[in-house]
Amino acid sequence: MTDSENDGEERYSNYLQYLPAFYREDDFTGRFLNIFEDILTPIEGIVDNLAFYFDPGTTPQSFLTWLASWVGLVLDERWPEARRRQLIKSVVELYRWRGTKRGLSEYLRIYTGVVPQVLEHTPATQLGTNTNSGTTKIRVTEDQAHCFTVILEVPDVSTIDADIVRSIIESEKPAYTTYILQINERKSKM
Repeated sequence: MTDSENDGEERYSNYLQYLPAFYREDDFTGRFLNIFEDILTPIEGIVDNLAFYFDPGTTPQSFLTWLASWVGLVLDERWPEARRRQLIKSVVELYRWRGTKRGLSEYLRIYTGVVPQVLEHTPATQLGTNTNSGTTKIRVTEDQAHCFTVILEVPDVSTIDADIVRSIIESEKPAYTTYILQINERKSKM
């Protein structure tokens, strides 16, 4: 059959090239293999690109929840897609720092886009006049000893969902601690 005769109705499978010459000449075999080629070609495309399904940056949006479940993460659908992707990418490292100032800061940075200030409260101590502790500490009474303050300075307060920030803090803080949350609008520098 010539190419001009083949343009109209019948097409022959590309799989014929893998068969002995005897079968390549058979019209029925060429048409019959189209069934398998039509089924297997999309599957081959998925297998060829399988690595992209396991990368949070390239997986289709519909696979994000599935990918997050592999690392024991339940995604909050209220988060923007780019931040959910970043969270999945960073979650294993975040698990290593869970319950620490560093872990909480990084988790909040992923959601808000800004690094928060996490101030640990310490029981009141007397410092000398020339003493510089090098860190910011808040003096508290004994009943506030396991409390910390989270301060977020963001460009636009309306873009931050305080309920999500609270849920992040609740999930990442040690169980015996309490916290104070302050979300402030960053003053623009002129």
